Amino acid sequence: MENNRNSSTKDRKLIERNRRNQMKALYSRLNSLVPHHNSRESTSLPDQLDEAANYIKRLQTNLERMKERKDSLMGLGMSTNTASRSSSGTKSLEIQIHEMGSSLVIGLTTGSNGHSIFNETIRIIHEEGAEIVNASFSVVDDTVFHTIHLTVGESAADYRAARISERVTKFVNDADA
Repeated sequence: MENNRNSSTKDRKLIERNRRNQMKALYSRLNSLVPHHNSRESTSLPDQLDEAANYIKRLQTNLERMKERKDSLMGLGMSTNTASRSSSGTKSLEIQIHEMGSSLVIGLTTGSNGHSIFNETIRIIHEEGAEIVNASFSVVDDTVFHTIHLTVGESAADYRAARISERVTKFVNDADA
């Protein structure tokens, strides 16, 4: 009986030591993700956790400020063309084109198999002689969001921007018909 009690106590001590070691490793990992101004100073665990929490709050605040700035930039001085097609009630393909003088921002929302739509859009842009400044995409579930920033040049910018908008919109509408 005494043997079982000693074994049980040893097991609990081992489990508790493993838990503490795991928590220490997790705290260390969290602390390594936070930029430090003075890395020579050793800080207590509560201070490290407080610093990590403050850092996360600053990141959230910066993200919100950037979203607001993006929204304000996207809403100023632009005309927007939007076309979306749906099949059986759900959007399968959507395009938004924002004209800003000699620049265009094209937003394509496609399914996960929309690579050919994106490639064809790029081909149309090149055929029209526009310069792609930046192209990116992000994936959420089975939806792909493509963003293409381009400049059409100063000479006849309005005509070229309108022509690109018209061709890309027609292509997207035909592709999803």
